Amino acid sequence: MSAEPVALRFRRLECKYVLDAAIRADVESALRPYLRLAGHAKDGDGTYAVRSLYFDDPVWSAFHAKIDGLRSRSKFRLRTYARSEHDPAPWFLEQKGRQDGVVWKHRAPLARPFDPCLRGEALTAAILANVTPGSVRDRFEFAVLRQRIAPVVLVDYRRRPYSGAFAPDFRVTFDDLVTGTATDRLFGSMPASRELLPGSSVLEIKFTHAVPVWFHAVVQSRELQRRSISKVCSAILTLGLAQAR
Repeated sequence: MSAEPVALRFRRLECKYVLDAAIRADVESALRPYLRLAGHAKDGDGTYAVRSLYFDDPVWSAFHAKIDGLRSRSKFRLRTYARSEHDPAPWFLEQKGRQDGVVWKHRAPLARPFDPCLRGEALTAAILANVTPGSVRDRFEFAVLRQRIAPVVLVDYRRRPYSGAFAPDFRVTFDDLVTGTATDRLFGSMPASRELLPGSSVLEIKFTHAVPVWFHAVVQSRELQRRSISKVCSAILTLGLAQAR
């Protein structure tokens, strides 16, 4: 079993805020002097597309672990920044989790000689056959065979990413147009999507050490409140796929 490159593994802290359109513009304007737009933003407005297909087992264990606030939990997803099945942007198999408040993510890239519109068991088999060997693939295969995880819901949004101009390990992202779709495929024909946060954006900060004083000042002056929000859980609830116990 080979190890993944260090760049595909990390641990960090995360905090989220849900902002309506008016406050979002004000907050982004107030933060911008301390930030720089991240270089991987693709489009003219400084955003890029994020598409994630999430896996869960027949009893929705990953969903309930998040809803119940378990201190140790993880989930698998297939993530890409491609806008269509013809977009050459890479695909990644990711396992993301939380341990005692610290967020960790391991990802492994996929070669894509297979049909990008595969679904369900065929898609899962293609992932196993084409993902980079290593611990992410091994844990995913175990979860497929023992827990019977399968693709269940798709989450899409547009992200504008920033990094701290004076604190490079401090990241700020604004996520807009968040939608969820009940599907077992990443691309191809699928049901209509549902908007998850109508009129609102998700502000997320990601850091490995301390939160800068200037960010605290912006948050406190606008009385922003942290939210424990999960896009995938919001999609599952909105789409009626599972219910909190």
